[in-house]
Amino acid sequence: MDDISIYFTPLQKHTSYLGEICSMVNFHQEGSFPELEKKGIAIMYVPEYRNSSQQINDSLNHIELIRDRFYELSKGNHWSFPIYDLGVVRPGERIEDTYFALSKIIKELVKKEIIPFVIGGSQDLTLACFKGFNDLEQLINVCNIDSKLDIGNPDREISEDEYIAHFLTERPCHLFNYSIIGVQRPFVKEEEISLFDNLNFDVLRLGELDADFKRAEPFLRNSDIISIDYRCLRASDVEGLSNPNGISSSHICQIARYAGVSDKLNCAGIFNLPEIGEKGASLIAQIIWYFIDGVENRVGDFPIGSKKNYTQFYVHIEDIEEPIVFYKSNKSDRWWIEVKEVLPDSKYIRHHLIPCDKKDYEAALYNNIPDLWWNTLKKMG
Repeated sequence: MDDISIYFTPLQKHTSYLGEICSMVNFHQEGSFPELEKKGIAIMYVPEYRNSSQQINDSLNHIELIRDRFYELSKGNHWSFPIYDLGVVRPGERIEDTYFALSKIIKELVKKEIIPFVIGGSQDLTLACFKGFNDLEQLINVCNIDSKLDIGNPDREISEDEYIAHFLTERPCHLFNYSIIGVQRPFVKEEEISLFDNLNFDVLRLGELDADFKRAEPFLRNSDIISIDYRCLRASDVEGLSNPNGISSSHICQIARYAGVSDKLNCAGIFNLPEIGEKGASLIAQIIWYFIDGVENRVGDFPIGSKKNYTQFYVHIEDIEEPIVFYKSNKSDRWWIEVKEVLPDSKYIRHHLIPCDKKDYEAALYNNIPDLWWNTLKKMG
């Protein structure tokens, strides 16, 4: 087991946090790194901006401001698991050293069933989080909350807006699906949309999100990693941003809760923070709060193994031989759609059941199958 404490700088002002959340927090203090023994959530800050276009003069003031706002919040109902505040991940001499350190941290935490919540730093750190899953040797789904696609070119250097292509060049490649929520068409080139279509990735545009916010939930329930670009937010809701369109502050908190409730999700992060003020710090604190509250309210109903606690619905579709099977959880009323049956030892065992909602079932009754189903079928071959 690797010692991840070597990558962290302890907190300097933890003794000033007096809110009721503090009673369940294990703080990294000078000379005393938390014992990572129980399932929980680990918060950390990674001030790595070398691949960012933003000129960040990071004195750690804004992370302390976020912590101030977070620790003055009240606990959620029935919160019971520990929170680990691990402090600050020291940037390495080279940016590759930071990536290496963060991937090692993610690896060890996920192995211990502790969910990392990373506060960045530029969004290319998502790639380092992804690499932390490599040793699990299973296919991974990543969900990005962003106004852009961030594809880039694998022949160019990684940056905050050009890192997705580098997921695809990893060998072996453990990326099964990449989805994006909140993308805005004016910021996306036509060839980028075509590439996403060819890769069978999933896109939920901002207009679609605004029209029916619940459409985001299946995307989040299907993901192992969620990465939030702070710049996707509507400028009127926080300081330091210029885009008049974007995701509202209330919707981003609901997204965080949806992500937390997902049984599959094991890593979350928010990146590309500008020089935030009180309003931005308060919003980020609430995003973390809602994510934690979601994790606390997980019901453990991902339908692998016995299906006795699910109601099954068979839908016959024109031009498809076998009926399509939907599953509805008797615990939570959440829905899944089966792409096709797989053997228990198949590498697709975690991916042949796709989260959906009742509207997808109702649409299938009229021969309309959701894109999530088609995209998954194509990737499984």
